[in-house]
Amino acid sequence: MFANAIGIQLSDASLQYKDSQTPTLAGVNMTIPVGQWTVLLGRSGCGKTTILRYLAGLLDDQVDWHGKLITTDGAALHDRIAYMAQQDLLLPWLNVLDNVCLSSRFSHTNSNPADEKQRALNLLEHVGLADYGYAKPAQLSGGMRQRVALARTLMQDKPLVLMDEPFSALDAVTRHKLQTLSAELLKDKTVVLITHDPQEAVRLAHQLYVLQGTPAQAQHLNVPDSPPPRLLDGECATLQQAILDQLEKDYE
Repeated sequence: MFANAIGIQLSDASLQYKDSQTPTLAGVNMTIPVGQWTVLLGRSGCGKTTILRYLAGLLDDQVDWHGKLITTDGAALHDRIAYMAQQDLLLPWLNVLDNVCLSSRFSHTNSNPADEKQRALNLLEHVGLADYGYAKPAQLSGGMRQRVALARTLMQDKPLVLMDEPFSALDAVTRHKLQTLSAELLKDKTVVLITHDPQEAVRLAHQLYVLQGTPAQAQHLNVPDSPPPRLLDGECATLQQAILDQLEKDYE
């Protein structure tokens, strides 16, 4: 479907921290289709970020993880992942352009620095920051900094993009605009997004899972047939309420 794209099947996954008597996750089954957005919701501490860290190969030896992960091409996920976090993580001593190009410093490819710079400038234009390439992060608003982080994620050009609440710290209008921009610029990628916002989940998800229970399992919810990013109509409002109903069960 897409060049170098990855789909993932996660089967019977369980996770337990070694200093805990209770597993955080158990019996998690999840399909992450090629070229689509898979969105995860759930209460704090249910294991959402841990799933992302597992996919990224970032779990430490304090976590026992069991389960089966199969990729659509049979290859490992190593070095095929871009990770966008809630914090923009920009280096304050570098300008915007150098922050976007940061990943290329650690790349094993022998790319031309001039070509890399031009590509970064093109990405900054895509995210509406063409005039800010030589500004420092401290000169930018929160929304602008997250757009730089998005450009940096795109600069890595990985087939799998993991996003951990990347828009949660933004005001409603900026968040809405960045959701739309991300859906447009990542339309050929396989994306896994964590959010606490049911409206954001409904706007962006092709596949939607609510992590629920103790230990948590993944409950799949059907989304509207319309393509993301969706206009928030009555069908979307009904789904938002269904998500809230599912989430509230963990607080009863």
